[in-house]
Amino acid sequence: MISALIFAAHLIFITVIFTKKWQEESLSSALINVALIIILFSVGWSISSTIVKIFFEPKGFGIHFDADTISLTLLSIAEFFFYRFYYKEEKPTEGDKEK
Repeated sequence: MISALIFAAHLIFITVIFTKKWQEESLSSALINVALIIILFSVGWSISSTIVKIFFEPKGFGIHFDADTISLTLLSIAEFFFYRFYYKEEKPTEGDKEK
């Protein structure tokens, strides 16, 4: 159940970023951003899964929080901070304002 929520959150995030980039920039920029998110998710999940399997048994903490769910949770936390930095909107400075 937890992993389904994580996948749903990623799908919603992809939809939001796709729509935002398509409106602000172009369709090709939106598609590149979607590809970036999918690639980082795929590679990040395999890396975090490898690291988690070193420290946890496959059954994890129970039926709903197994090793794969733990790795997805750690990946989502890392992605949150990365995407927050990557998609941070720049605020206009005093020099950018019109006089």
